[in-house]
Amino acid sequence: MTLTTDISDFARRDLRFDGKTKPVFTLGERGPAVIVMAEVFGFTPHVARFCRWVRDGGMRVYAPILIGTPDAGNKTEITLGRTLGLCISREFTVLASNRSSPVTDWLRGLARLAHQECGGPGVGAIGMCLTGGFALSMAIDPVMLAPVLSQPSLPALNPAALDISPADLAKVQARTRDEGLQIRGYRFAGDTLCRGQRFETLARAFGDAFIGVTLPDAVANQEGMASRGKPPHSVFTADLIDAAGEPTRAAADEVIAFFRARLAA
Repeated sequence: MTLTTDISDFARRDLRFDGKTKPVFTLGERGPAVIVMAEVFGFTPHVARFCRWVRDGGMRVYAPILIGTPDAGNKTEITLGRTLGLCISREFTVLASNRSSPVTDWLRGLARLAHQECGGPGVGAIGMCLTGGFALSMAIDPVMLAPVLSQPSLPALNPAALDISPADLAKVQARTRDEGLQIRGYRFAGDTLCRGQRFETLARAFGDAFIGVTLPDAVANQEGMASRGKPPHSVFTADLIDAAGEPTRAAADEVIAFFRARLAA
């Protein structure tokens, strides 16, 4: 699928929850709802491509604009100004451990609206990088049936910690025991922003209910983070190789199949 900044196939809506209004791109006319949360770069052509794959899998996409500009012109680079802005933001808990980011309250409102509009048994969600752990906090709401954590990178200074409060964590743990909720996670082996310790913590917290996939660095797109001399990070966007037989593309297909299975009526 061609990467492009043209997102004329998406529709923009400005939605208000928890006293705050944010743009949301929607894509697809039918099927259960899946919320796609972009990484720290914001909504990019790579994120738009992933959204189209989800749409082609028979689902309707809701992509909230939490970071960056409401278009696909965001570049896959992070500026000092954005980093400082995120650190002092009241919506994102970037540094503190064992705290849910306040923006997840807004996201749960979006999930409830998406379920109301699309029907079915519930909704799915995937977060990436900065937003990687948000799907876990959203899973305290029974409407969330398919949470996916892609390279969850918060809290930034404690590689083994999670960005979810103990009370919220206990609620999600209860859902895995009582309702059969499953959680999937993806990362690259050499990722320095989402280290293996975080997946070990998730495995201890959820047991078999957490399915963590760690991809070898060698299967990453050499035109992605490697081109900047950095280890691979963005599993489903810049470090994905969109070709048959590639492990990263197979991982994307696996996530879409997970959504389809968990959200089937």
